[in-house]
Amino acid sequence: MKFSYISHLYCPKCSSTYDANIINQLCECGSPLLVTYDLPALAKNWKRSDLIGRRNDLWRYHELLPVQKEENVVSMGEGMTPLVAMKALGEHMGISQLYMKDEGIIPTGTFKARGAAVGISKAQELGIKELAMPTNGNAGAAWSLYASRSGIMSTIVMPVDAPKITRNECASSGANLYLVDGVISDAGKIVAQAVKDYNLFDVSTLKEPYRIEGKKTMGIEIVEQLQWEVPDVILYPTGGGVGLIGIYKALKELQALGWIEEKMPRLVAVQSEGCAPIVKAWEEQKTESEFWNDSETIAFGINVPKALGDFLVLNAVYETGGCAVSVNDTAVIEEQKQISQKEGAFICPEGAAAFLAARQLRNEGWIKENETVVVLNTGAGIKYPDTVDVNVPILNKHETITDRSNVTSF
Repeated sequence: MKFSYISHLYCPKCSSTYDANIINQLCECGSPLLVTYDLPALAKNWKRSDLIGRRNDLWRYHELLPVQKEENVVSMGEGMTPLVAMKALGEHMGISQLYMKDEGIIPTGTFKARGAAVGISKAQELGIKELAMPTNGNAGAAWSLYASRSGIMSTIVMPVDAPKITRNECASSGANLYLVDGVISDAGKIVAQAVKDYNLFDVSTLKEPYRIEGKKTMGIEIVEQLQWEVPDVILYPTGGGVGLIGIYKALKELQALGWIEEKMPRLVAVQSEGCAPIVKAWEEQKTESEFWNDSETIAFGINVPKALGDFLVLNAVYETGGCAVSVNDTAVIEEQKQISQKEGAFICPEGAAAFLAARQLRNEGWIKENETVVVLNTGAGIKYPDTVDVNVPILNKHETITDRSNVTSF
């Protein structure tokens, strides 16, 4: 059996097609390109039972990934993260079947490792020597580390107030790291110029076709972990939205293969009130978003004022009967605390935002009590050491504990 059934690239806006064996960025019309597979041939040759005994990472789905030769795979064991039942939190919310897809335990500590693994593997297959990208932090960390593993040079530009841990990851990988006094859209302009000046491969969100292929494996894993049944609702913290687009793409491909039924989960794009261009567009029933001025949120990974693939995010939401929801930053921190205390999971603020959105939608009746709900936690809370500010009593070495009440507070 072939390692990959990749066919070609296509433009979802103008339907132009491109050769997947050469380097491509955006379509001539400016749209992102998506990967197409020979699904009829794959449906004949690949069955769900073929997964039995395979490696326990995202490469178990290699037929539905774009890398054509196994020797080009760059991997650190990413994928097949746990789908954790959140019983105590679900009871608190009134959702009996609440699950967390926990991406915090993946290499580099966030779901960004999925896109980096597949994107870097394909870059290596295409002979790319140096890449560049803007980042809010975690994507840059993942791509620079996977690039160093493959021998590819990287240039990373991130906002100066991005989490310090991600800055350190990029620097320690040997990347050419630059900080900009602005947001990710400002970093994107700098990268775009560097790409022109130095002939670099631009791996900005959706400016190459393969990051989304790594992210889509979250969707395949969720339904495999649910015994090939789709949940009723999937909530996803949405900045660039690649993961949500990828999950939708994966589910459509699984339908074409006959691996799942026609039912689709309702997809929910979650944003912060301080940066909610997708939510505004959805509320106005538009197909594209407007640039969000003066964006700001504690959930740094979703601070994206204008996503290149916004029309793909909105299409996925509309086509599945989903919605877009914004949440308050202060409430996000309280939700993060609730999850830690009720479930023992210290998750990232973006993940907490998605759980908060589930709570809001349950309160509004949009999510029903007996529905199966999956929330994406996109990273480990420890990658954001400054998000939670705690007051802890300090004892001198001769003191004893006399008050065992909960004096630690957020």
